[in-house]
Parts: sequence; C-alpha cells; structure tokens
Amino acid sequence: MPSKSDREKLAELDKRQRALAEEAETVRRTLRARYGAMLTDLPVERISEREFRDLIGQAIRTGGSPAIAALKALPPASA
Repeated sequence: MPSKSDREKLAELDKRQRALAEEAETVRRTLRARYGAMLTDLPVERISEREFRDLIGQAIRTGGSPAIAALKALPPASA
C-alpha cells in the first residue's frame, strides 16, 4: 500500500477535525437541553430575565462549587 501524500493526510485530518467538532456540538446541545429541562422545576419567574442571565453567567464564570458555597452563605431573601 503506497503511503499517503501530505495533501491526502491533510484532507483526512480535516475530515476528522470536522467530525469531532460536530460531535462536540451535539454533546454540548444535549447537555444544555438537559440543564434547560431542569429549569421547569425551579421558580425562575420570581426574578427578571436579566437577573436570571446574570446569575447563571456569574455562576458559570465562578465555577459550580464556589458559586454554590457563596450563595448558601447568603441570608434568605425577604418576601
């Protein structure tokens, strides 16, 4: 079997790279859908959409465990 040319190797690598990128996007969408489905059980209507986006964005930026620890340390909200 003759060895592949650099052009053929590059084409094969590009094909694999696209396949991996597509697979990563599929997994990302599945994960986001699963997390989104969890929201149906939470009373998110108590805060504005902007507050919700800020809260989630900051929690993701900070990291799950530190964000949870910081939120648990806060006093309960007054009604």
